[in-house]
Amino acid sequence: MTRRQLLATSFAAPFLRTARANRRRPTLCIFSKHLQQYGYEDLARVSKDFGFEGVDLTVRPRGHILPENVTRDLPAAVNAIRARGLSVPMITTGLTSGSDPAAEPTIRTASELKVPFFKIGYIRYREAHVLEKLAEVKPGIRALAALGEKYGVVAGFHNHSGDYVGALVWDIRELIHDLDPAWIGYYYDPCHATIEGGRFGWRAALDIALPRLKMVAIKDFYWARDARGRWQRRMCPLGEGMVDWDRFFATIAKARFTGPISLHVEYEPADQHAAIAKDYGFLQKMVAKYYG
Repeated sequence: MTRRQLLATSFAAPFLRTARANRRRPTLCIFSKHLQQYGYEDLARVSKDFGFEGVDLTVRPRGHILPENVTRDLPAAVNAIRARGLSVPMITTGLTSGSDPAAEPTIRTASELKVPFFKIGYIRYREAHVLEKLAEVKPGIRALAALGEKYGVVAGFHNHSGDYVGALVWDIRELIHDLDPAWIGYYYDPCHATIEGGRFGWRAALDIALPRLKMVAIKDFYWARDARGRWQRRMCPLGEGMVDWDRFFATIAKARFTGPISLHVEYEPADQHAAIAKDYGFLQKMVAKYYG
């Protein structure tokens, strides 16, 4: 047995199995980007006051944890959050390759703290040919998944709309389909899937993601014309946009998904705290409706 296999069987796999077996519904988290003004203790306090169960902690440039300080600061942040009775089931990183100098320290520290999931960072197509770009970035993603397996932390690839690798979910599949599903899967976002896929495309994307769904990002949007008459996406409060929340939650509940759900407030409300509270209330109702 290799060291990697030993870690997977002796530490990570039992930990993940136990965590999932003890839960019957997802862990509801706040994305810490939206509380960036707070230090670790206040972030924990405010998140607890809202009623969240966990924090999706940013570990990336301009995040709560800077990558160069991860071994020092991630334990401090996680301990402050846990001291308030909350969990840190996932971290959001900017990592796009296992060769990134921050990759191994970040994933190793997450493992030591028993943080089970990490989000992969963003890669843009820009002017590159899609297939050429996928071939270019695949070795780096493979190396990230290998580090996750080595330390027992599961990677999730986010489907962000626009010229991002992963916008259509099919390109994520191209990158990860031959990698071990125990260690890398989808960080599915029904809002961005609807932006790219319309009425049916988001459902097709979810069909692909569901067997190896690791985490979920929650936000909403609608299409509107700008001052020049061009159609633009407008982010909005949950339930006021175009995402089919009933069908989405019915689907993941039927599949018994119990991973972290991270709430994102990407629009610009006049009162950020009131907006977070309102969206969290909507999210709680959806989970209660379909998970019981």
